[in-house]
Amino acid sequence: MKSYIEERAIEIAKYIIEHNATVRQTAKEFGISKSTVHKDVTERLQQINPSLAKEARQVLDINKQERHIRGGLATREKYLHMGHH
Repeated sequence: MKSYIEERAIEIAKYIIEHNATVRQTAKEFGISKSTVHKDVTERLQQINPSLAKEARQVLDINKQERHIRGGLATREKYLHMGHH
């Protein structure tokens, strides 16, 4: 018998993978904190389903890297248009 938390960890991972979601989107969808999403995927799920945990973590890592790239580009654009050369 799986506990509610284990079930939730699995649901969260599936959601992340299916929707290519970020921690923030997932937290919002499930009505939990970002740190809980992280804990579920990295710690709890690791105990239950390591391969699912790995897959979900890869999606989160990629989204995190892309966010940094997007954020950096947005900032660069802003400064370019402000004319600070």
